[in-house]
Amino acid sequence: MATDPVCGMFVDERSADLTLVRENRTYYFCSTVCLHQFAEPERELARLRARLAVAWPLTATVVGLTYVVHFPAASWVALALASVVQFYCGLPFYRGTWDAARARIWNMDVLIAIGTTAAYAYSAVSLVIPSIPSAEFFDASSLIIALILTGNYLEQLVRERAGGAVRRLREYLPAVATRITEGREKEIPLSEIRVGDVLRVRPGERIAADGTIREGRSTVLEALVTGESLPVRKGPGEPVLAGTVNGEGAVTIEVGRVGPDTFLEQIGRLVSEAEMSRLPLQSLADRIGSIFAPLVLLLAVVSAAAWFVWGGAGGTVALFVFVSVTITACPCAFGIATPAALLVGTGRGAEEGILFKGKSSMEMASHVGVVLADKTGTLTRGSPTLTDIVPAQGVSKSELLSLAVGLEGGSEHPLARAILESARNNPSPRSPVVEVRAEPGRGVTGLLGGHPLALLGVAAAKEAGVDLGPLASIADSLSRQGRTGSVVLRDHQPIGILGFSDEPSPGAAEAIATLRQDGIETVMVTGDNEPAARTVAEHVGIEEVHAGVSPEGKLQLIRELQSRGKTVAFVGDGLNDAPALTQANLGIAIGAGTDVAQEAGDVILVRSDLRDVPTALRLARATVRKVQGNLTWALGYNAVLLPVAMGGLVPLFGLGIYRFLPIAGALAMAVSSTLVVGNSYSLRWTRID
Repeated sequence: MATDPVCGMFVDERSADLTLVRENRTYYFCSTVCLHQFAEPERELARLRARLAVAWPLTATVVGLTYVVHFPAASWVALALASVVQFYCGLPFYRGTWDAARARIWNMDVLIAIGTTAAYAYSAVSLVIPSIPSAEFFDASSLIIALILTGNYLEQLVRERAGGAVRRLREYLPAVATRITEGREKEIPLSEIRVGDVLRVRPGERIAADGTIREGRSTVLEALVTGESLPVRKGPGEPVLAGTVNGEGAVTIEVGRVGPDTFLEQIGRLVSEAEMSRLPLQSLADRIGSIFAPLVLLLAVVSAAAWFVWGGAGGTVALFVFVSVTITACPCAFGIATPAALLVGTGRGAEEGILFKGKSSMEMASHVGVVLADKTGTLTRGSPTLTDIVPAQGVSKSELLSLAVGLEGGSEHPLARAILESARNNPSPRSPVVEVRAEPGRGVTGLLGGHPLALLGVAAAKEAGVDLGPLASIADSLSRQGRTGSVVLRDHQPIGILGFSDEPSPGAAEAIATLRQDGIETVMVTGDNEPAARTVAEHVGIEEVHAGVSPEGKLQLIRELQSRGKTVAFVGDGLNDAPALTQANLGIAIGAGTDVAQEAGDVILVRSDLRDVPTALRLARATVRKVQGNLTWALGYNAVLLPVAMGGLVPLFGLGIYRFLPIAGALAMAVSSTLVVGNSYSLRWTRID
């Protein structure tokens, strides 16, 4: 069964007719009130404010007429005012009850409507029909409605603030964009932007779509979508995101993604998923919540009958027992315990440049005990430089570089970028290599004039049985210096070696120290050679290193750790390490912020900063603690206060306590669900750095 994203009550998808489709996801609701609150929260808040503006003055007057001011028609005036409160201010509860009856489900509105109507109707009938024992409880029915409406208002206010920050990201998109067509500029609405369009973005303007800078240089403020507070310098060929702010220079961008494919929209989808997520630890509360409302009504009837038949209570007290039980119960706290915390936690993460994907990623992240990290692009900057070009006898440096460029010309691998950058600084013709094929973890192969050509890592070349001959000493020398070596092969024979150096990432050492402080092991696993891996590991503070590991070897290592009962997170670039990211209990993709939908990771680090790994795990632990606290409160509240409402305090205070219990129960119920949302909202201030 589906769950209402507002109150958490179960809804039968087969018979439900209150639905809303948003971003290709169907939401199911137990009442029109919940539907309106979800679809148009600001308007629903305005409606609630209007009802409260009526409820509290009239309720205060009814209380005054009941206890302070007495005159012959006071009871009739109280009836008139209480009727307005009951049927105008309390109208949402009746609508919710009608919706529940049509859908054959139970919701919180049923309990509130039945409880308040019982108190109001008995009072009205006893006033109109003199033969019935007089008992006026207009103050109780009015106060209960006013208190519950107030609780609903506070809960909605906190919920809107919790999730609105991310949901309102779309508001930061500009209304129009400037498109350049055949050298002429024209302002167009966002809906007309298409992939491939060229847009002009002036200083201070927001960028309308994801794309790549074609001309111009500027700084871009990306704090809105990546959490990076400082402006980022951008030039031709570099990506920009919709919703970010262009700095001091005018640029033209070529549109790469529009509408639902933009990074901004992907964030919105992740937050929408969080609103519907239910962690495994919610299962007990779900089972309780599914039968809670009918169980409460049964307890209310049994308790009232028991006090009336065996407890010596009159009909008036029995009525108050019934009202107290129905009003005190709070099934909403069960339903919203998980989604409220996940919504805030996911939103907080998005603002920090950390995106959680999937329903269980948050809970899995809270249990991580071992972090496996790739080296290149994760523990290092990911932008190595080509430092050595060592050709074999009879081969020139320019020829060797030309062959390497021919092989790597279309690749996005960090080593390929280093080769291409070196070629730009040392111009040489690109060899016409064809049938180029990348072999993850090994290198790249192709054909040149019908002859096989390859660029392989030193370890991969040795595994293939290649005899490096005189180049072996060069490879060993590069290895001792902590550099990465790649062998160029022609006709399966080595014709040269390329050496690369990649500096450790600036935040890597700090990230590893933080993980160690949190009691989490960190292991480096890389396809690079042992000396190069050890050099980086010593710099960042990692003790356990697995070097020369193939993609299959990474999977084997992860499975071995999992077989020992470890919850494993793997941190990689999200492309070459997709199998490892999938096999790990938690895949953390770094350097893949603009391709959220395509990545294999459960967590995406938009800023490509390794320091966000411990931050993400801390946020997950804090969020799960909030969920556990919410569930503990929901169970504890109902376990303690329902017996009180059923008469648990009567032996101490007598049956007279029921003159106040219905109102006290309404106050407690209103506060309960608000506390659950408020406890979740406090995640916004929880320290995770």
